[in-house]
Amino acid sequence: MINRYNKNERMSQAVEYNGTIILAGQLATDTSVDIKGQTQEILSRVDDLLAQAGTNKSRLLSATIWVSDMNDFAAMNDVWVGWIDAENPPVRACVRADLITPDYKVEIQVTAVK
Repeated sequence: MINRYNKNERMSQAVEYNGTIILAGQLATDTSVDIKGQTQEILSRVDDLLAQAGTNKSRLLSATIWVSDMNDFAAMNDVWVGWIDAENPPVRACVRADLITPDYKVEIQVTAVK
């Protein structure tokens, strides 16, 4: 059985299959803040989506992070390190990418298990 969370006509924010939860790439809704603020908002949303699926950040398998300007990497990483479960860090990739508009500084996608 496949469970879909927060879906609309275009996509689901999370999909669960066989105990694995895959989140869509998450963007900040408040683009007026810097990368730290955007990262904090995104990770809060990740927490909420994982909770809806019955899991949490200690069960992360992988994360992919897209940063629009690698000069902002350290600031994003500070927030990430403060949020992540240090005992259970996922594998992670982080790359520079042009996001939807220049207002977006970071996008994060994660996969977890129950």
